[in-house]
Amino acid sequence: MLVQRKGMNMGKVGQGLLGVLVACLALGAGATDIYRWVDENGRTHLSDVVPERYRESATRIDSRSHELTPDQQREARERAARDAERAGRTPPVAAQAPLPPALSAPPAAVVKRPAQTVTESTDCATWWRLYQESQECFGPFRLVGGGIKPEAFEHCNEIPSPELRCGPYRH
Repeated sequence: MLVQRKGMNMGKVGQGLLGVLVACLALGAGATDIYRWVDENGRTHLSDVVPERYRESATRIDSRSHELTPDQQREARERAARDAERAGRTPPVAAQAPLPPALSAPPAAVVKRPAQTVTESTDCATWWRLYQESQECFGPFRLVGGGIKPEAFEHCNEIPSPELRCGPYRH
């Protein structure tokens, strides 16, 4: 099952994300047929696989009518990434999907924060500064239970606390 919706009013962001999802499905699926059916609970389903008991009531959707131009795809990805950034979360998978080779720019070098790491010769003031910068970088990736999202380590360098060697932090 790819999408479930139960008679709810989707906002503009939801509609945009649904549009990106449909576009990605159309791109990824190529000539794959997409079907729509309603289950016994009134939920609408869209999928390329229809359960046996819904095959007679399912209708085929022409996925090609929902294909986006390359410019529309790029705009949708950028909009989804901006919306996610404003909300303080990682972009949806569809927004992270790579552009087709003809549209993609050369990959930018990923610079982790802090750019500098701690060595044996790092003084305490610098170590505390790097530690604080590392904590700030990991902040948006922290989970409610205290964990950290794995993608944080693609963006942030983990700097150990300098407290054991330098003592408690002093302003």
